[in-house]
Amino acid sequence: MGRKDELEQLEVICHDISFDKRILSKNNIRALRELNELFNNIHFDLIHVHTPIAAFLTRFVLRKKKLQGPLLYTAHGFHFFKGAPKKNWILFYSAEKIAKRWTDAIIVLNKEDQALAKQMGFKHNDNLFFVNGVGVDLNEFSERAEKDISIRKELNLSKDDVLISCVAELIHNKNQMFLLKNWGVISKNNPQAHLLFIGEGQSEEILKSYVQYKGLKNIHFLGFRRDVPNILNDTNIVVLTSLREGLLRCLMEAIALGKPIITTNVRGSRDLVQDGYNGYLVNLNDDDLLVKRFNDLIVNKELQKEFGENGKKRSKLYDLDFVLKQMDEIYMSFLN
Repeated sequence: MGRKDELEQLEVICHDISFDKRILSKNNIRALRELNELFNNIHFDLIHVHTPIAAFLTRFVLRKKKLQGPLLYTAHGFHFFKGAPKKNWILFYSAEKIAKRWTDAIIVLNKEDQALAKQMGFKHNDNLFFVNGVGVDLNEFSERAEKDISIRKELNLSKDDVLISCVAELIHNKNQMFLLKNWGVISKNNPQAHLLFIGEGQSEEILKSYVQYKGLKNIHFLGFRRDVPNILNDTNIVVLTSLREGLLRCLMEAIALGKPIITTNVRGSRDLVQDGYNGYLVNLNDDDLLVKRFNDLIVNKELQKEFGENGKKRSKLYDLDFVLKQMDEIYMSFLN
């Protein structure tokens, strides 16, 4: 069952409008017409938009629709950030500055985006709100963790093997190649380590070809999975080597399950991982430090346990009930 089917079973009315990541695509021109027709015919008490292109186009259409309700925008990680290409700043920063006048409030998920929103003129707790991501159902994770479904059995691995899981779309931004370029050394030092890629994406064949070309061992491409919590429960270490993030759900899930994390020192990830407390932060392209952190953590079961327990102490901040309470307060302040 797709997510749309789930919503419709809850008697939520869905209007399908397709957007394209390419700004000047014909799909987006059509989307503008469809949005205009939708807002001419239906009144919404509150409008909440996500993702840069769809959010900008929706706000553009709504700029003259005075009879519509307040418009909120959740930024899941601005495309302009420290170290981003200049074109991102020229295009996306300029677009957000323009769209600010059509936005009643913005919701951010990490500290760097919060600072950028303030720079654009949004004011904290007036029209700028900080929320701890999309939330994780801690109770659901506990229930799933108890299920007797083992990825070790599926892959014919023993309890002594160290499983390192990377849950992410296989695309350039997730930067899995940084990990693969260093896996030869990591694997040689730690032959008991196995790397699991959970996800699909445009870079999949490139990554698989690189693994084959380099003869890298103990790497498993699992594709799209619906049992991620169970895989993470069987995992020893969670890794994410992204170039940028908003506030990634898979790291919150790892924290909820008490797993140590190795991740790149980028926006979003460093909001969730405190270096040396619940995991390690590694600067982008720092090959030596990435290898060292894996060498240190793979062989040290006590450190894995300590990092995992430290992370669990912070997991309530990302509990779905807590996040929903935050969102409910924001919604009600505008609906009232």
